[in-house]
This record gives sequence, C-alpha cells and structure tokens, in this order.
Amino acid sequence: MRRLVLSSLLASTMCVGAASADPLRETALTVFAPLPAAAPQIAMNSATPEKVSLGAALFFDPRLSASGVFSCYSCHNLTTGGDDNMETSVGHGWQKGPRNSPTVFNSVLNIAQFWDGRAADLAEQAKGPVQAAVEMANTPENVIATLSSMPQYVEWFSAAFPEQKEPVNFENMAKAIEVFEATLLTPAPFDAWLAGDDKAMNADQLAGLQLFIDKGCTSCHSGVNLGGQGYYPFGLIEKPGAEILPRDDKGRFAVTETVDDEYVFRAAPLRNVAVTAPYFHSGKVWDLGIAVEIMAESQLGEELKPEETAKIVAFLDALTGTVPQVTLPVLPAETSSTPRPITAILP
Repeated sequence: MRRLVLSSLLASTMCVGAASADPLRETALTVFAPLPAAAPQIAMNSATPEKVSLGAALFFDPRLSASGVFSCYSCHNLTTGGDDNMETSVGHGWQKGPRNSPTVFNSVLNIAQFWDGRAADLAEQAKGPVQAAVEMANTPENVIATLSSMPQYVEWFSAAFPEQKEPVNFENMAKAIEVFEATLLTPAPFDAWLAGDDKAMNADQLAGLQLFIDKGCTSCHSGVNLGGQGYYPFGLIEKPGAEILPRDDKGRFAVTETVDDEYVFRAAPLRNVAVTAPYFHSGKVWDLGIAVEIMAESQLGEELKPEETAKIVAFLDALTGTVPQVTLPVLPAETSSTPRPITAILP
C-alpha cells in the first residue's frame, strides 16, 4: 500500500500552531488537521505536470468504458460535489450499481478507497470501475488498444513516463488518474478558521463544531478529512432499518470474510458533505439533517434536539470547500484502429 508523504500537511499544521489561543480551536487542532496546501506526493508515483495532464484527460475520457459513454467524471462530477448526486450510480447498459458514489474531492487523504476499503489507493481504485460489469464494463486489453490507437495519447504517455519503453499500459493509466485526483483538494472555511481566521465561521457553525466534538462524532469523523480513516459498524448502538442499511450488503465482510466485519464500512469523509446528497452507502437519505440524526442514534445512542441538529448541519456547511479550477481537456480523436463501442450487456 502506498503511503502519502505528509510533509506539506505537517507544515500546514505547524503554521496554525501560533493561532490556537481560542479553547475550541485548541481542542479542534488536537482532533482535526487542515488540508495540505498542495497535492500530497504519493510514494512510488511522483507527480509531474505531464502526468497530471494525462490523468486529467483520462479522467474525462468516456472511451475508457466499453460503450464509450461513461468516464470517471460520470460518477465523480467536479461541478456537483465530486459525486453524481444519485442514490446509486448508473453504468453500462443503464445498470444501477450497488452503492452510492463517494466524492472524489480530497479522496487522496482517505486511508483506502471505496466504502469497504477494498482499494488501497486511488490508482487501484481507478482500475475497478473500468472493469466492473455494472460500471464501465471494459477490459485492460481493450483500454490499452483504445489508447494506443491514438497517436496523441501515445505521445502523452511517453511524456508522462519517459523512462519506460512501452508506457501505454493499464498500470500507468491508473497512476496518471491517481496523481490528477490528488490535486482535487477543496480548502474550506473550516480550514481558514483552524488557521486562525475568527471570521471564517459564524456563531452557529462554531456551536455546531462544539456539539460535534461533545457528542462524540469525532470518534469516527476526525483527522484531515473528518473521516475516511477507519472502519466502523453501521449501527454500533442500534442498526437502522433495512431501507437505510440493506441486509444483503455486508460491507467490509466481502473483503475480509471476517464475521466481525459484517455491516462494517469506512467512515465517510465529511468534507463537502452538504453538497453530496444522498447519504450513506445505500444513498437512501437525501436530507443532511436526517442523516445527522440517524448517525447520532445508530452510532452514539443520542437523540438530538432540533436546534442541535441545525447547529451540527451549520458546522458541516463550513466544510464545503473551494473547488479547484480544472480546464476541460480536448481529447485525442479516434483513428481507424480504435476499437468500436460496445453497448450491449454481454453474458
């Protein structure tokens, strides 16, 4: 598993040390961390401008799918919170996937990818949907045949991986997407407040932060991404009904085949949560306040008062960040040797 080089994150934390005189801020800085100022460097996959540009092109290119319809961007829309704002995503042949699509924003900071953590990093994650029958329904061989058929892509891969004789391969496709996605950080008012800007959050948001800490939400939702760092049972105190927690989706159990991992999921990172409805792996809840109350009851055994819910939601609004400017790439044109799209669902 690759590990992030966190020097930029540590530098960001050090710069706020002198701005922590406020007691709530002092407490918050022991629980959370601000976003790094720049994309974290990824071990064994160093970022270069050429690799990031290639990754951006691949992220937007629907020809990575067998049908030529679906791209990474289809489920991770950078204009709508980094997800698709659907209960579960729609893929090849208009099939519905089994789980809600997580946001791609700040996802490089998660301990692992997918709700069950089955991908160790973003490169591994990028390979999954391309090959999943209900998503992009493609094969590594067809992807490489597609990319190799376009001279501009061959040139881009050569520039991104200059040390390799045959750079157009499935692993490099995933690595390029990984370094591009690592740039998708969204600094939020909460980060400015952590850094000492008292005006970055209003009174309700600060009260919500205090409640978020006092109620124990930070047991699962802490760190730089306010979650995404550990695995927890959904329904630690009381399991939600099957309409929210489908009984046939046992979460991390499918990865580990360990009984203790039944209905265990990676804690959702909460950055941009106010703009990424619907919620939970099932995508069954569309209202953030209701989602907060469900989590309080099922995980903490707490019945929140309406005003408490409103204040916690106000705090979560302060996690909505500034989306980085991404230029829509002009993609290479197909050639006579480019594989033709396949729209049928094959047996």
